[in-house]
Order: sequence, then C-alpha cells, then structure tokens
Amino acid sequence: MAKDKSGKVFLVGAGPGDPGLLTIKAKACIEQADVVVYDFLANPSFLDHAGENAEIIYVGKKGGSHPMKQEDINHLLVCKAREGYRVVRLKGGDPFIFGRGGEEAQELSKAGVPFEVIPGVSSAIAVPAYAGIPLTHRDYASSVAFITGHEDPTKDQSDIAWDKLSTGAGTLVFLMGVGNLPHIVRQLVDHGKSPQTPVAVIHRGTTASQKTVVGTLKDIEDRVRAASIRAPAIILVGDIVNLRRELNWYEELPLFGKRIVVTRARAQASVFLARLNALGADCIEFPTIEIAPPISWDGLDTAIRNLDRYQWLLFTSVNGVKYFLSRLETLGKDVRDLKGIKIGAIGPKTAQEFEIKGIKPDLLPSEYRAEAIVKAFQEETAKGTMILLPRAARARELLPEELTKMGFKVDVVEAYRTIRPVTGKKMVRDLLEKRKIHMVTFTSSSTVSHFLEMFEPEKTDLIEWMTHVTVACIGPITARTAREKGLTVKVIPSEYTIEALTRAIIDHFY
Repeated sequence: MAKDKSGKVFLVGAGPGDPGLLTIKAKACIEQADVVVYDFLANPSFLDHAGENAEIIYVGKKGGSHPMKQEDINHLLVCKAREGYRVVRLKGGDPFIFGRGGEEAQELSKAGVPFEVIPGVSSAIAVPAYAGIPLTHRDYASSVAFITGHEDPTKDQSDIAWDKLSTGAGTLVFLMGVGNLPHIVRQLVDHGKSPQTPVAVIHRGTTASQKTVVGTLKDIEDRVRAASIRAPAIILVGDIVNLRRELNWYEELPLFGKRIVVTRARAQASVFLARLNALGADCIEFPTIEIAPPISWDGLDTAIRNLDRYQWLLFTSVNGVKYFLSRLETLGKDVRDLKGIKIGAIGPKTAQEFEIKGIKPDLLPSEYRAEAIVKAFQEETAKGTMILLPRAARARELLPEELTKMGFKVDVVEAYRTIRPVTGKKMVRDLLEKRKIHMVTFTSSSTVSHFLEMFEPEKTDLIEWMTHVTVACIGPITARTAREKGLTVKVIPSEYTIEALTRAIIDHFY
C-alpha cells in the first residue's frame, strides 16, 4: 500500500447488488484504492476489484448492527486521507440516497480533506425495475417520492408529512422500511390512502435471491409475514404496482432462483459465471482447482529448444497452449519457430488460442476428446513421427498410450499443474446440508476429484447431500469420473463446451 502525498476520499456507490450495475468509474476507484472502507454490501464480490495490497476495513451498517459508530467512521476517513492514502468509502446503492454520504462529505469538507462523489445506481430505482414495476408511467403515475422507512430515532418528531405524502405523489418508495411496515401502512391509510391501494414489497432486489410479495395496504402485512420477508427490502405503494403482471422480466429468467455451484478454476470461471448470472442463476464460485506452473520447467524447456525434432504438437486444453506459448517467448522464440510442425487441438477454445496468433491448427476433431485424436492419427504414418504433448502433470494416459501402441514416439512434458486450492468450504457445506443448492457443475475430472477431496473427512455425508443436487458435467470423461466417485450425473451436453453446458443447464431446469 503506497502513500500518495495528497490523500483523497472517494464516496462510492456500489449499486443494489447485481454486479453488472456497478459503474465503470466505481470499479476503477476500487482498483486504485489504498484503503477500502465498506458497509455491509449486497454483493461482497465488489471487494475482489481491490488490489492485493489494499487495506480493507469493514464498518458494518447492517439492519441496526453497527460495529463502528458514524463519528468513528468519519474520523477514520479523515485520518487515512491525511496519511496520504486514496480512500474509497464504499456504500451500497447511492451514497446520497439515505446513505449518510452527505454527512460524511460534510465532515471531510470541514476537515479540509479533498473528496469526490461517485454516484451509484440506487436500489430505489433499480429494485422496482427488476421487479417489473416502473416508477412512473403516463397512464399510472407522473410523480414519485422516495421516503426513508427508518428515520433517525433521536429526532423528537417525524419529518414525514404523511398528510401530503398520502395524496401528493403517484408512487411512493420506502427504503429500509420493512421492519416498520405496520406503522407505514397505518399512517398512509389514516391520512387518506385507500386500503385497496396496490403495494409491493421486494426483498434482496436485483439479486438471484429476489422475492416479491404483492398485495394492498389492507392485506400486505399478512402477506409479508406469511412469506417471511425481512430486511433488506423496498416497499412500493401505488397503482403502478399493477404493471408487474405484464412487465415481470427478471423473475421469469430461465435460471432465476437456481443456486448453482461453479467449481471451475477462478481464472477460467468468469465467462461461465457471467452466462449463468445473466440467466438469473444465483452462482456460488467455489473453485476446486487452481492452475499453476510446473514444479520445474526443465522438461518443457528442453522440448522447446529441440522443436525441430517434432512433426506434431498436440494440445488437450487451453491451459496447455497458454503455458507453452508463454514459455516459447520466455526462451526467446515465437510462433515462427513452429513452422513445419503440425498442430492438433482438442476443442474450439483450445484451437482459438492458436488462431489468435494467426495459426490454424491442422487437426481439430469434431468430438472434443482424446479418443477422437487417436482415431484421426490412424491415417497418419507412424514411422519416424515424433509428437510433443504439453499438458497437465496429472492427466489421462489414454492419448499417449494409444499413440505409442500405434508406433508413434510421444514426448509428454509437464506444461502446468492443477492443484487443489486452500479455501474455505463452510458456506458450500452448510448449503448442501440444508438442501439449498440446486446444481453443482464440473468442467474436468480434476474439478470432480478435488471437490470430493475437499470434503474428505465427511465424504459419506457429502455423497448423501449430493443425492439432492443435480450434477452437471461438461462431457463424458468428466461424467465418468463423477460416477466412479459415487455421484449421479444428470446433465451432459452433446458438445463439450461451456456454451453447450449452459444450454443443457437451461434445458434441464426450464
């Protein structure tokens, strides 16, 4: 964490929870921060954008739980800035919409500390939209009012003009008010609002845990109680709520509400996670493998220095290509040194890594598995043909063994390793035990093996928990490993790609 001579505080809105609603500027601020001071966030993954050396400080602000008093937070911001640090004060929603950001800005101004405000997408706007309820509509409401559902308890009397509010605005939006719902309903009805006025209460809006209860002022308390709705939630009052019947788009997404565990390595999981999230799934990132360099580069380096010995290069994964090409450059070579050598790749993504470099693989079997390459090589002349196979340290032996039986000379070299990460499993374990996970996905045999190893002390319990979970595997090899380990596999795509796996998941649930 490096000091800057002129410290500064950035009051940053993190949005309501959907990671796609974090603004570009907010993300950049977090990435450049020396210190991140954050509230309880609807999506803690935003902290992943912070640098490795950034100091992360939790100050609470969750439903009445305040580990640090507001005056102490103000003091902390001032002190860190005066020490020369870039400080991000990360707040859910928008800093100035019932977020006390105005108070913090005042304290910084009084202390002479430079600050900047990065607005966030307010839950007051985003959550109704995700519930299919526009706040204004020319046929229903031409005005909207935002009201705190939780006023400062130290005030002598309420600042809310209930008599004017009840009849003066087309749509009423109450934030942080579910705990005071009976009081809000009583005040509105007592001051002229019809008991038949439509009401919606939306819990954890813009996330895959979103839950919406619709009723009227007359019955909404009973409906909320029956649905066990608790904070965080937003209350909408007005005829505009009726539009939800037509415009409820988010909760109709094909994977909405499905909790899916993604076991793929973190570096490769982003695209898969993004696809599932866009379809409404509640994704839990639980990498069971990490991709690491080999313990020694000797084998791969020797092979690269003697490339002229080989007639073929075979790659069975994207990682193999990436590590091979990276090491090629490290040794002072480039793709021109591959001239005259044929290249085979399993899967379009593996081939794409070469196509980016302007090289079209000579062999790309239609079936993305080692058996297809073995079959293709039956037409090749084995005599004198040497094949280099850069791959993971632990991998299937079928390909080199079968090619060797056919008379080819195969050099298998370690290009990378798949290792089991040291990571907490408590959340996944608890959700499995409580039957709150709908699916676990596996994209390689390694992810299966490592997943089970991570629960080794309680493997018998795990197998029982997994009987209530849909297991999805990217292809037949991964599925075979899962079955051999005692799991029941229900989803296997016809093509062994992330895109096909995503489609198969949709078909299973929808």
